Amino acid sequence: MGGKRRVGVRLGLVLGTMVALLASVAWAGGGGAPAPQWAAGQPAVGAPGPAADWAVPAVGRFWPVGVRPPVLRGWEPPATEYGPGHRGVDLAAPPGAPVRAVAAGRVSFAGPVAGRGVVSVELAGTGTPPLRTTYEPVRAAVREGDEVDAGTVLGTVERTAPGGASHCATGCLHWGLLRGGTYLNPLLLLPPWLVNAAPPRLLPVLGVPLPA
Repeated sequence: MGGKRRVGVRLGLVLGTMVALLASVAWAGGGGAPAPQWAAGQPAVGAPGPAADWAVPAVGRFWPVGVRPPVLRGWEPPATEYGPGHRGVDLAAPPGAPVRAVAAGRVSFAGPVAGRGVVSVELAGTGTPPLRTTYEPVRAAVREGDEVDAGTVLGTVERTAPGGASHCATGCLHWGLLRGGTYLNPLLLLPPWLVNAAPPRLLPVLGVPLPA
């Protein structure tokens, strides 16, 4: 009878050890945090912070150029920090076209970079660090430290030499968005009513004679 009891105790110890080992293996294989799955328009490179830090609020009230300008090249986030991609969007715009601030903020930079004029605006009320929009190539009409409202003209699209450091074969504006050192999709700044708004059309008014 005592022998049977000792065998039962040993069997229980073996089974308990096996269960503990299996549990530890399962924890090691699946207990870590899952790899981040970036949502469309969210950062593809850089260390992620809390989700709220990387959200892009739709605070834009104007397109940077024109009204619903053609997007010649869209947002193409790189797979790695220094990998190929397109860290912004290219909007069709002829040289001399006015460039507007999409939202209110403060000019954090206005000057040449690698032969191109660049204007950067930190957007008010967009967290810490604040969202920062960039516009190039631009002949600046503002200076660093200027406070701007949505729609304020920042400058005009510069003409670039053929074969120069332009993103486009024809005139365009490169529009970027960053939070800290992480590039984001600038189109997310625009609310749906602005992205999908149809151009205004004049309709006839019944009962009112046409001018001669």
